[in-house]
Amino acid sequence: MKSIRLLIAAFIASMPALAMAQDAAPGMGAMGQIIFFAGFILIFYFLIWRPQSKRTKEHKALMEGLNKGDEVVISGGVAGKISKVTDDFIVLEVADNVEVKVQKVAVAAALPKGTLKEI
Repeated sequence: MKSIRLLIAAFIASMPALAMAQDAAPGMGAMGQIIFFAGFILIFYFLIWRPQSKRTKEHKALMEGLNKGDEVVISGGVAGKISKVTDDFIVLEVADNVEVKVQKVAVAAALPKGTLKEI
């Protein structure tokens, strides 16, 4: 028990010396911090914000370009042919005489014509 107390006392006694040694070390100046921050923002822009913005624009263009007769896959994995298009919804024919109303935002991808016949 005494050895632990001596060790703690020695550690506490050396704290001012450690603090002085850390202050003497050269650090990043204001200009270095600005460059570091600018680099961080550039990395954030090119790796996160820009690709997400591009995907959002592509999906919006896909939703606006939906027409009757297009073959699509919705986010749930259901594939079908569009039989009716309204402002926010589409009617998707998934089988003969089976239609499902789906929101446009649920469309994940447009398929090339004739894809459903091959399946």
